[in-house]
Amino acid sequence: MTMRVDIASQEYFRNPAAGIERLRASGLVVEVNFPIVGKVWVTTTQDLAARVLKESETFTLRKEGGTVAGLRWWMPGLIRTVADNMLTMDEPDHTRLRSIVDEAFRRRSVLDMEPRILAIADELADQLFAVGSPADLVERYARKLPISVICELLGLPQSDRPKFMAWTNSFTRVTGVIGFVSLLPALYAMKRYIEERLEIARAQGGEGLIAELIRVEKEGYRISPREMVAMVFLLLGAGTETTSHLISGAVYELVRNPSLRDWLAADWSRANLAIEEFLRFISPVQFSKPRFVRKDVDLGGIRLKKGDKIMAMLAAADMDPDANEHPEKLDLERRPNRHLAFGAGIHFCLGHQLARVEGKCALQALFKRWPKLELGVADSEIRWRERPGLSAIASLPVVVRPH
Repeated sequence: MTMRVDIASQEYFRNPAAGIERLRASGLVVEVNFPIVGKVWVTTTQDLAARVLKESETFTLRKEGGTVAGLRWWMPGLIRTVADNMLTMDEPDHTRLRSIVDEAFRRRSVLDMEPRILAIADELADQLFAVGSPADLVERYARKLPISVICELLGLPQSDRPKFMAWTNSFTRVTGVIGFVSLLPALYAMKRYIEERLEIARAQGGEGLIAELIRVEKEGYRISPREMVAMVFLLLGAGTETTSHLISGAVYELVRNPSLRDWLAADWSRANLAIEEFLRFISPVQFSKPRFVRKDVDLGGIRLKKGDKIMAMLAAADMDPDANEHPEKLDLERRPNRHLAFGAGIHFCLGHQLARVEGKCALQALFKRWPKLELGVADSEIRWRERPGLSAIASLPVVVRPH
């Protein structure tokens, strides 16, 4: 029996804990109809999610022959190109590619970037109401900060940032097959741009992560031109969108809970603790990528057959009462905080440090500049993008009212 749960509805995003509890009541592993992916098993506990993410000998990202689990027969070759990245690879290819980007990241310390990230956030916070009030915090702040940071990290010209805003805007509209097809022009443009920047770095060198990747490539690390394009694509996508949702989701929770906002603003050394809770509570990435079951296996009392598809539901893992007491409650002082917001196993998110630093800097800069920020509309008017797999507030109007 396929469980019918609308994981892209406003009801679900407004109260994910309730929807997840209903799902978990149906079983530790349940079958759902997931847009684009089709019928797929999903886990509803943290232990089983971690097992799916870690046991690559049982749960593989690719079929024999190399087909990626999330790809469908009707998808064009461009999608296969950008999907050919380390997030969709098992060993040994995953380690080969991960070592290249790890080496490049080591040469560009993310933690050393914190003062610069805070400076960018300060500048964006100052400009929040430059074109009027209410201001959409998603468009004017939460999306601009990660794009500005990743462009600097990669070594891309500042003048190119509007292009990325336009391209990533098209990605946020994907909710099904029609939306998927509509993003192809942006994907083609982005692919051409990345190929051009890689060629410039090969010919001229330069600063930034793209130039570091080229230097690592020239030192003999094995990577094909197609894999290099897919890797930069991955860094641009993974380095912007999900962090935007973390920032906007955290601001939403703070402006609707002034006591939490004031508690955090009273001592910004608490920000690291708060960010961990926002990662858990918001779960910007709600599901892992699909995996194929390599061999018949019992999981959570369900007999899965070779060839079945399964996804770890990270949002359910983060709302598992066996992992965190009263998970439905936002507790900025939660210790310990057991979440899978960045995944687990060999595919643990490469950008976890960057996301944490950006989230912390975003909140600190915003609420130091605008300590009494409020929602500019009724809470009931806030909408989420109806995009399965991501918790993404569509628009967040904010104001500062005189008191």
